Amino acid sequence: MVANLKWVPQNEIGEPLVGQDKKISIGNLESKRDWGFVGDYVEAMWLMLQQPKPDDFVIGTGETHSVKEFIQTAFDIAGLKNWEDHITVDKRFYRPAEVDLLIADPSKANRKLGWKPKTSFKDLVKMMVECDIKFVQKQIEGNLR
Repeated sequence: MVANLKWVPQNEIGEPLVGQDKKISIGNLESKRDWGFVGDYVEAMWLMLQQPKPDDFVIGTGETHSVKEFIQTAFDIAGLKNWEDHITVDKRFYRPAEVDLLIADPSKANRKLGWKPKTSFKDLVKMMVECDIKFVQKQIEGNLR
């Protein structure tokens, strides 16, 4: 699963990280997902295209992390320890057909393509946090382009 925070507008996650006093509304904190970096997945796609015959592959990290763990990690990276002060759980954001656990088994891709994800969960969250902080800082400065 490609990490994607479409359920949280970009400035929503970035505002508390740059000191803005705003709460973020989140759905199910206990949902577990296989968070991964799109750059790693593009590499896997390229390797698939190099094969002599088409085949099906499952691409993912093979690890699972909860939404809560994602948020805790993001706030830790930003130097904010009391993430609970910035988060509100809102049932409106629960998925109607919630799946508690989504995890990929990339063993075939590893075996046949020699592919493994290179980006750790923490590094992925760090990239996203740094991007969100820059985005909000540019908004505050009025330099968003």
